[in-house]
This record gives sequence, structure tokens and C-alpha cells, in this order.
Amino acid sequence: MRIKTSRKIFFYFFLIIFLTTFNNRYFSEIKFKDIDKIRIIGLEESEKQDLLEKLKFIESQNIFFLNKIEIINVLNAYKIIENYTISKKYPSSLEIRIKKTKFLANVFDDGKSFLLGSNGKLIRSIEAKEDLPIIFGGYNKESFFSLLRSVEKSNFKLSEIKNFYYFKSGRWDIKTNLDITIKLPKKNLNESLNLSAIILNNREFKKINILDLRQNGQVITYEK
Repeated sequence: MRIKTSRKIFFYFFLIIFLTTFNNRYFSEIKFKDIDKIRIIGLEESEKQDLLEKLKFIESQNIFFLNKIEIINVLNAYKIIENYTISKKYPSSLEIRIKKTKFLANVFDDGKSFLLGSNGKLIRSIEAKEDLPIIFGGYNKESFFSLLRSVEKSNFKLSEIKNFYYFKSGRWDIKTNLDITIKLPKKNLNESLNLSAIILNNREFKKINILDLRQNGQVITYEK
């Protein structure tokens, strides 16, 4: 029994060496093609062509040894992109699926017009979009998105906001589509926004143009 077992072990060992040698020789003779096609899904045609131009360096790379870091750097610098997936399509093509950022507001800075994306990036624009609110007083990314999360959690609708006003103290005012200014406190935003929604839906407060909630436990209104 020992002799038979030893012979079997020797046989399998020899077979593994043979196959490994064969495979190495086989693969060494294969010439993999360079990438000859990049398919981009999710962008307008002009945007797609612009991105393809920036990714032209990929065409000289082999799909098996593709440097994804270089591609990621290009995509991350493209401000209209929210997120993306990169897929290799063998033998020689690449597919990039892109989700564009959603525009949230207009921002004006140093005489220039920008659109604020849901990815937090400012995208240069020729003119403001009329269907989007305007942020006045400077754009503070962390503070604005904190306010935005509070609005989304409250009963106050984002679509009802015409303008945002930021103060260096970290506080916000918002103006509704009915030109009612709501002065918000720095803290307890959810409660303040819910209270605002209740007051604005009450007929007794139809004539107000300012709702001041800055003081804890106080509601001050000013009429037109």
C-alpha cells in the first residue's frame, strides 16, 4: 500500500509541473490588446465627448494592467458627476456608468455664477437657473448640508424655499416662495422648521412677512 501511494503522489506531482509549464508557455505567447473602446453612459453628448478627451490616455493601456487610479482622478475632478462605476469589458473595452449630480441651488461668489450640486461641488455656470433657490451670504458646505438634512427630516418642503441667507455666526434665514422670511436659530432646526410649517399653514398668520424663531421658546411675527 505504501508503494502504491508513493507512486500516485509522484504521478500527480509530475502532472502539476507539466500543466504549470504548459500554461506559462501558453500565456506568454498571448498578446493582449490595448483598450480600443470607452463607453460612457449617463452624460449628454457634449459632456461625454469632453470626458472622452480627458480619458484619451487610456487607449495606450492594456485592459489587464489598467491603472484605475488615473481614471478615478479624472472622474473625481469632473464636478457634475455624483458617482460612477467602472467595468472592464474583455478583451479591449471599458464601460463607465455615471450618475450626474442634482443641482440644488444657485451660488454667486466674487461676481461669478455657480450651481451647487448634491455632491457638494460648485459648478461654474453662465447664468442662474430660475427654478432653483439662491444662497446669499456665502456658501458654507458643512452648514448648508446640515440645514438641508434638517429640512428633509421636517414637515417643511424644500420646494417652498426661494432663497437661503447664511450668516457668519452659522445661522440661516430662509425666504419662502410667498416672500415670507423665516429667521432660524442655530440649534433645534428640525423643531423650528416643523413649527414654521404649522404657523404658515394657519390662516391667522396669512399677513405675516417675517417669522422670527431665533429666541428659544419665543415666536415673533411681523406683518406686511
